[in-house]
Amino acid sequence: MECLFADLHVHIGRTKNGDPVKISASKHLTLQEVIHHAVKVKGMDILGIIDCHVPAVLDEIQELIFRGELEEHADGGLMYQNGTVILGSEIEIYDDHCSGPIHVLVYFPYFNRMKHFSDWLSERTTNINLSSQRYYGTATELQTKVNELGGLFVIAHAFPPFKSMYGKGVQRSMKEVFDPDLIDAIELGLSADTKMADQISELHRFTYLSNSDAHSLEKIGREYQCFQLKEDSFKEIGLALKGLEGRKITRNFGLHPQLGKYYETRCVKCGTSYQITPVKCQTCEKGRIVKGVVNRVKELGTTAPFDSKERPAYIHHVPLEYIPGIGPHTLAKLRKQFKTDMNIIHNVEEEELERYLSPKIVESIIRSRSGELAFEPGGGGVYGRLK
Repeated sequence: MECLFADLHVHIGRTKNGDPVKISASKHLTLQEVIHHAVKVKGMDILGIIDCHVPAVLDEIQELIFRGELEEHADGGLMYQNGTVILGSEIEIYDDHCSGPIHVLVYFPYFNRMKHFSDWLSERTTNINLSSQRYYGTATELQTKVNELGGLFVIAHAFPPFKSMYGKGVQRSMKEVFDPDLIDAIELGLSADTKMADQISELHRFTYLSNSDAHSLEKIGREYQCFQLKEDSFKEIGLALKGLEGRKITRNFGLHPQLGKYYETRCVKCGTSYQITPVKCQTCEKGRIVKGVVNRVKELGTTAPFDSKERPAYIHHVPLEYIPGIGPHTLAKLRKQFKTDMNIIHNVEEEELERYLSPKIVESIIRSRSGELAFEPGGGGVYGRLK
């Protein structure tokens, strides 16, 4: 069994012709740039691209298959040099059972399955050429279709206040919208970790994913996980999400929840933080109050956190670009010497790092490996930061 690093939520910003796919994503996020940067620069073994339903993206994928740059694995997934690409799609659900829009992720093993799904989805969305578009149908109909095609169904970034299941999508329970038996995993998102999620009893049965939701090249791998697999294929990932035949996630690496921009309840205008969500800001009286993830979890949670020794360790990882003192020039120098971010973060010895970095920066990297850094929490749309 191998430890394989995987980020399963990365966007395409533009097609190779410059047409938008994910409007809010960087224009540098083209299919080939995403694959190259994720595997060769970030060091990801498995990459989930979640805009593969877009016909132009499918055409580019097919072209790379014809040219031999991507090769379909017999057990699903597309092999790229020393990495594997998983074909996925992010979809917005807002049916009659939802209190607000919910984003979900679906993944398919083979190109023809994704093509079939794209054709099916095109009849149920306004614009198949863009990412994260509203799907017109029920959540359970979508789940059933994904299951019929041998796909995986994941709740995306489950906790932030906007376009998420627990943000505004459901009042109390996922059962208001979804069939829990057709959910394969829960993506935690950038403002929650395992300990927070496990305060909600209906989540205890699910595997947790920590993914980047990258809208730029440098955000790839800001959250990821280590899969214990026999090989990097779609089938193996499916086994790991169910914890079968020794396949599993052994560690989740994610931002400390306090670094997320929706951790605390906060006024968007003046930045005042609140333990209890007020109707209006008591400081400026004009700003919009955004309920933080920590408050929402308390509303939904049980009396005590769930304690399961079956859960993988959640490491409060800090991406290199977040560490004070590591700017673009220093980061480029480190990558030239040590190849990939994963190698720098996990493997390079302290003495080797000290040849290129100040003792203070090296200390931050080493402390990050064990989750020992302290943070100033984010909220109201503003990211937290290292103290």
